[in-house]
Amino acid sequence: MRRLLSTLAVTSCLLTGFQTITWAQSLPGFTLFSGIKSENQLPFRLDFGGQTHSTDRYILKIPAKKMQLAVAQFAITYPNYYKGTFNPKKVEVRVKNKAVPLSEVKWNQESGLIEIFPEEPVPAGGSVDLVLSDVQNPSFGGVYYFNCQILSPGDVPLLRYVGTWILSIS
Repeated sequence: MRRLLSTLAVTSCLLTGFQTITWAQSLPGFTLFSGIKSENQLPFRLDFGGQTHSTDRYILKIPAKKMQLAVAQFAITYPNYYKGTFNPKKVEVRVKNKAVPLSEVKWNQESGLIEIFPEEPVPAGGSVDLVLSDVQNPSFGGVYYFNCQILSPGDVPLLRYVGTWILSIS
């Protein structure tokens, strides 16, 4: 009986540990010493685990409390050492799990900028998901800071900082 219980305990630890590793790689964890204040860290999900040199889907979330103004343009900047690729034709903006029609998505690889232009401004006060599908992760792992900026309709044409997604590719 003691052997059976020991075997069950070891087996359950192994299975549980495997699941924990899988979830930890696809969701943001607790970040220490990032240089980004906690109130400026934005949540995200990497649907396929954030593995190097593989295809992934990034779901970059903007909580409702950060959506204080309507948005006519989203701008995502990322560091020059991020060597992944994006497919502008596979970018979506979702509000309440519904896709928002886009007029244009521009990806400037040289300057590390993705610009997303909805056909109609996205209203203030609701959470937004920026979905980047068909992303080719970089060949080398690391921590990458993706910054979110917005432009409001009728506003002074300056992008406003919303927050930062701290992505870890391993």
